[in-house]
Amino acid sequence: MKNSNDKEKAASLHNDRSPTVHIRIGSMTRILVTGAAGFIGFHLCKRLLADGHVVTGLDNLNDYYDVNLKQARLTQLLSAHGFEFVHLDLANREGIAALFRRLQPEIVVNLAAQPGVRYSVQNPHAYVNSNLVGFVNVLEGCRHNNVKHLVYASSSSVYGANTRMPFTAHDHTDHPLSLYGATKKANEMMAHAYSHLYRLPCTGLRFFTVYGPWGRPDMALYLFTNAILSGKPIDVFNQGNMQRDFTYVDDIVEGVVRVMAEAPAPDPAWSGERPDPATSKAPYRLFNIGNNRPVKLGYLIEVLEEALGRKAKRNLLPMQAGDVPSTYADIDDLAAEFGFHPATSIEAGVSRFVDWYRSYYGV
Repeated sequence: MKNSNDKEKAASLHNDRSPTVHIRIGSMTRILVTGAAGFIGFHLCKRLLADGHVVTGLDNLNDYYDVNLKQARLTQLLSAHGFEFVHLDLANREGIAALFRRLQPEIVVNLAAQPGVRYSVQNPHAYVNSNLVGFVNVLEGCRHNNVKHLVYASSSSVYGANTRMPFTAHDHTDHPLSLYGATKKANEMMAHAYSHLYRLPCTGLRFFTVYGPWGRPDMALYLFTNAILSGKPIDVFNQGNMQRDFTYVDDIVEGVVRVMAEAPAPDPAWSGERPDPATSKAPYRLFNIGNNRPVKLGYLIEVLEEALGRKAKRNLLPMQAGDVPSTYADIDDLAAEFGFHPATSIEAGVSRFVDWYRSYYGV
């Protein structure tokens, strides 16, 4: 945990900043969510629709993982009042430009990306097309269509070789350990450039290992559940000593919704002599959004075994290329500015995931 001097410094930084700019999110606010058939995008759209908003969701429905799962999420969204789906790839420059011209969105939440640390080792071009080309198309759409606030997904992977815990958005992140992390770092820099050049209000959220019902099949909890129920061994990297700041998806969505309504203002205290990576003289902010409670992979497996009523066969393996041994989010800024406090324990979250998994797959 941070010492008292660090806490005082954080409080001082917070007090020196300009207030964020309130945006009234009403039923007539035009909201675009990219990656709407993805895990977090699906849950965010469900929340916005439940709150009475009108939402356009974009997704390319690629086959990185089971398209049927994406279609099942999408079916739920399409059954709700106020949802429009657009089947489009972010890398389609002309298509994205035309969509922005038609929608004239006021708030954009960019969650579409090629995810996965290990996958990026074998498939680098997928990350360039989606996370770099696709993101600049989003930035251009926002620039030319008077978007009031762009909220975009970054990742804890940007911390790379950093070892001081907990990770804080005020630290520099110049040594990513995977191409995925590098593309997310690039997104932050690209967003800052557009924020500086065109006064586009941008907020980046560094997600920390999100899990929960309707989760991604390439994530550890999903893989472990499938293997245990099938009687197969599970691959446990770093001998089970990995630590992750597992964050339940409903907590993540609550944070995103709060951030959406508050566009950042320039920070008048920002200094080029002592540059703070989390703020700027432009309308730009970066936040960690996590659970602030790292969990060892071995303990996650124990909780999962309890929820499933079965023991896992563990195949202990060394670290994988591109992985980091631990993630741990400092969320003080998000708590101070938006009242963000994750409320779901790993025990409750894993239990809910298992209930969904058994129901969805009938096992």
